[in-house]
Amino acid sequence: MYSISTAQRRARIGVRHRLADAHRGTGPAEIVRSLVVLHATDPATVHLSVAARGHDLGPVQVERALYEDRSLVRMLAMRRTMFVAPVELVPVLHASCGTDLAVKQRRTYARYLEQAGIGAGDAAGWLADVAERTHRALLARGSATGAQLSKDVPELRTQINTAPDKAYSRPTSITSWVLVLLGTEGRIVRTRPNGTWSSSQYSWAPVESWLSGPLAEPGIDEARTDLVRAWLRAFGPAPIGDIKWWTGWTLGQVRKALAGLDIVEVELDAGTGVLLADDLEPVADPPPWAALLPALDPTPMGWQSRAWYLGGHQPRLFDRNGNIGPTIWYDGRIVGGWAQRTDGEIVTRLLEDIGADGAALVAAETERAAGWFGELRPIPRFRTPLERELTA
Repeated sequence: MYSISTAQRRARIGVRHRLADAHRGTGPAEIVRSLVVLHATDPATVHLSVAARGHDLGPVQVERALYEDRSLVRMLAMRRTMFVAPVELVPVLHASCGTDLAVKQRRTYARYLEQAGIGAGDAAGWLADVAERTHRALLARGSATGAQLSKDVPELRTQINTAPDKAYSRPTSITSWVLVLLGTEGRIVRTRPNGTWSSSQYSWAPVESWLSGPLAEPGIDEARTDLVRAWLRAFGPAPIGDIKWWTGWTLGQVRKALAGLDIVEVELDAGTGVLLADDLEPVADPPPWAALLPALDPTPMGWQSRAWYLGGHQPRLFDRNGNIGPTIWYDGRIVGGWAQRTDGEIVTRLLEDIGADGAALVAAETERAAGWFGELRPIPRFRTPLERELTA
């Protein structure tokens, strides 16, 4: 069995995730392809993840890629999470993840509607009709917000309390449900937000107008194999359990996808993993590097088994739901955290000794990060203990 050391896995992070200085990217789409996708639950993450990996890249370049060049697209995919993906990967993500999500979400929403007495005994049919009319309204408008669409389709303002027996639960409109359904069905996409690049108030557009045609339709098995291949190229070697966690698929679905690839089992410092058979050559160690990565960055969120790069820092850097906050990296491992204060100052906290040279690299990255935000002061959507300490 081949053996891949933790040091080699860390070298691959520096090179393949474009964090080592000599390997930084020159454009947002290039950077995103290196990571398969970017997490986009927190809108600011997309821009900061690119800035951390690029030479002179910031929100202006990311917005151009998203809304003018349209080389990047926002969409729901793995684990019903919002991502930004390269446009050529959109059909793969839709076939491998979106189609299943659409079925699950339609079933869930119909159940809530039925419990609320909506739909005259055919909640699923009622929901399908509302979704169809919403899509037609969006086609007529070209692009629109949920609030605008609810004027065209009044049923979108229907209020549902999904947990009426819970004191904390409040009725909400079904607008977001219908937009999620249309998105997972590959019929609409999120476009430019109302406001700044850290805003989450998005407009929507029909997929055929935004992407110059309907989505291609690869087979589900083919799409899943293609997605796992891309993940292994960026994140391998790794245990199969990491693939299962990242994709949100069943173990059987993961094994079926792997069966379509030429892979080898490799010994890791802790357990075993898999790697593409043509990717066994060692990656040369890059010169020492440091990086400040934002909350929910795709590198720390790329694996479920994190001890080899996280060490014992999880309690300070994760919230209670498993979301990671802003992190400091040095030579392929997490060594601290950072935050932006209300006056714009970037503050850092090293959680282990990385020596004077390492601290100097972190200081240089901290100075660089100060220029990413301009006048904006976005607050991470998922706040962690250390981030709160640093901004208190």
